[in-house]
This record gives sequence, structure tokens and C-alpha cells, in this order.
Amino acid sequence: MSDLRVRFAPSPTGYLHIGGARTALFNYLLAKKEAGSFILRIEDTDVARSTQESVDAILNAMEWLGFSCDEGPIYQSDRFELYKQKVQQLLDEGKAYRCYCTPEELDEKREKAKREGLKPKYDGTCRHRTDHPDAPYVVRFMLPENREETVFVDQIKGSITFRHEELDDLIIQRTDGTPTYNFVVVVDDAEMGINLVIRGDDHINNTPRQILLYEALGYPVPQFAHVPMILGADKKRLSKRHGATSVMAYQEMGYLPEALVNYLVRLGWSFGDEEIFSMEDLIEKFSLKNVGRSAGVFSPEKLLWLNSHYIKTGDPHRLAELLIPFLQQKGIDPLKGPNLVDVVKSLQERSGTLIEMAAGAEFYYADPIVYQEKARIKFLKPEQKEIFDTIYDKLSCCELFSEEQLEHIFAEIMAAADVKFGKIAQPLRVALTGGVPSPGIYEILQVLGKDESLQRIDQARNALSS
Repeated sequence: MSDLRVRFAPSPTGYLHIGGARTALFNYLLAKKEAGSFILRIEDTDVARSTQESVDAILNAMEWLGFSCDEGPIYQSDRFELYKQKVQQLLDEGKAYRCYCTPEELDEKREKAKREGLKPKYDGTCRHRTDHPDAPYVVRFMLPENREETVFVDQIKGSITFRHEELDDLIIQRTDGTPTYNFVVVVDDAEMGINLVIRGDDHINNTPRQILLYEALGYPVPQFAHVPMILGADKKRLSKRHGATSVMAYQEMGYLPEALVNYLVRLGWSFGDEEIFSMEDLIEKFSLKNVGRSAGVFSPEKLLWLNSHYIKTGDPHRLAELLIPFLQQKGIDPLKGPNLVDVVKSLQERSGTLIEMAAGAEFYYADPIVYQEKARIKFLKPEQKEIFDTIYDKLSCCELFSEEQLEHIFAEIMAAADVKFGKIAQPLRVALTGGVPSPGIYEILQVLGKDESLQRIDQARNALSS
């Protein structure tokens, strides 16, 4: 075990989104590679917006993606007493102060600063107050006066400098006594021994304030690595207008977790020209050195390509289990019909998602077959009766329904009728499937089996139109 301790700290005010999932993945991979610890912390101090439903959604998404944590989930809402103690510590040490400025006064200060062409930040009015009026107050962290800048070396972006003239006295406790994000994240990361913080680069501006808080509280300052954000194809921040952003929405759309993991890691990280990575590959090869500094662009087409790859190469037995709920959504009982694993094998090459596979599998479970009208009119004609009779008779004598046997039977039929396979295959496909796009004729016959195939051919003979 190494001493590396990283964390993923989502806020349960919604579902786990793509950006958060990638951040979790980067933390998880590095912890596994370095034999460190991956901690899950639920940042639920926003009591008004945090919900158990969101907590459950985050935990389900983490489980679905395969991101097992070594510690947690740890809930910030269980730690309010600790935060209160740390706020009091800063007050006692003269590193924080009570601010009694009203919202109206603060608005006026901001407007005045704007009129004077200054940055609209708090002017420190209450810094040196000694009175304690009976009025609502916030607690502010006192920006050190003897320091002009904060510098840190980001593990992805390099050296970053923040001038203190850009900062102001940060609120660390609200009027209702609840602590603020920038304060509790410092306390939690320090108390949990987090020594590398990997997070989205929308948190970069928080970093100098947090570093100053670490130092004021006497905590060691961790390393930081800020991952570039994910953009849509229009190069704007990824949002619902670009498609699904929730991880579990992709599960509902029939994507495999390994495809989404593979895709997420490539949104900002590379390893030569390789595109396909198993989780084992990623744990072995991942490093922050190969994380780029520029934003990744989300491509639904690339994700679909990866998902198609994992379906084509996936274990049919596992895919069959995953397919069951998608069939059930269509009112199909997968236990009543052909062997589901055989169904999956016949559809793997032509399915991009499990939803597509379920749609492609419908004809296997149809009873009776419903014909597409155009296909029925074109291929189920009276003149086809003789060929259907021949196929029915020949297949009735077939024992194994092996590909070799079927090829031999249809070679005999073609020779006797002096026709090419296409002339037989199209009417037979309509008889077996109703006319939908489908696997090869021999595959369909094998999956349906002898009895069901003969029943469908007989139904087609009875449906021959004039």
C-alpha cells in the first residue's frame, strides 16, 4: 500500500453527471495503480437541495461503473460539530471575524466598487470590530495582510499564481450557522488525510482560498490536479442540450459500463494511439502525466462506436442478462421463446446498444408473426406456395438444424427450382421475421429451432396473397 489518498466528493443535488464520473474515474484509477486509497465523500451540507434520491443515484452510478471505494461513503452532514469547532478555532486565533454587514449594505458596497472601476469584493468593514451586536452575522476568514500572492504547482496545468488583490475575506459560516463549501472541503480533505486532490478545473479559483485555509488551520497542503472540463461539439460546456449528461441515463439507453468508462478516460487522457482499454489496462497505464490541459469534446458518435465494439466482443451470457429488462419493457417474456443467449449471439454484430438489440430481438418472440404490409404484398404471393411447400417439407426432415445441414438443404432446393438463394431468402425472411432487418437466414432458423420455424412457414403459406 502507498500513502496516496484521493477522494471523489459529489454533491447530492442531482444525478451523477459525465464530468463527475470522469473525475471519479481518474481518482479511482490512480488509487488502484498506486495501491493507495480511494475515498467517497458525499458533500450534503446544502440541506435544502440535497436529497436521498440523489445520494442513491450517485451510489448506483458508481456501482454500475465499477468504482468501488476503499472508504466511505462519508457524509458531511454527520460532521457539523467538527466544522463548528474549526470555525471557532479561527475566531479564537484572530484569523476569522464576525461580519454584521447586511445584504443591502453589501449590495451597496459592490455597486460602489463597480462605479469606481474596482473589483466588487468585500472591503473588510467588520475586520476590526470589537463589539458584538445582537444581530445576524456571518463568519469571514481574514485574508493574510502580509502576503501578496499564492502559488501552487498543479499536477496537470503546472505552476499557477493568484494575486491576493483578486481575493477578499471569504465567508466560512453563514448567518444560520452552517459552514460554506470552501471551508468544509478543506477541513474534510485534511482530516481524511487526502494528499492529492483531483477535481474539475472549475475549482481552480477556489484553490488559493483553500490553500490559505489549510495553512491557517495548521494542516498540510495537499497536491492539486485540475482536470479540464468537457465540452459539447459546439465547444460550449457540456449540458442537456448536447444529449444525456447523467451516467444512469446511458444505462437506460442501453450502453455498457465498460464502454462509458473507456470513453470517459479518453476525454482528456491518452496512451499513444490506443483506443480500447479494459479496466485492468487503465489501472496499469493511467497517469496524470498523460492528461491533457485542453478541454475534451464529447462525441456521442464515438461513444456509440465503443459501445458497439463492446457488444460485439462481449460475453453473450452476460449480455443476455443485461438484455432482459429491455425486453421486458417491450412486454416480452424472454423465458417464453428461443434461448436468449442464442438470440444475443445472432444480434451482437448488428447492435449498437441494448435497446437496439431488444428491438432486433422482437421478431423472435412474436406469436403470431405480424408482416410488414409492403413485404407481405411483395413476397408472400400465391406463386411462392410451391417453394414454401418445398422448404417446409425439406426442413421437416432436417434433424440437427446445423449450418452445414441447412446449407445442404437449401442447395438442393435451389438446384431443384433452378433459382438463386436470393429468390428463396427474401420470401423466407418475411415468413420468419415479418420482413424486418434481421440476421442471416441460417442463424434465424437455428435460433428459432425446427418447430417454431415450421410453424412460421406454415403461417406464411396460409397468408399468401393474390
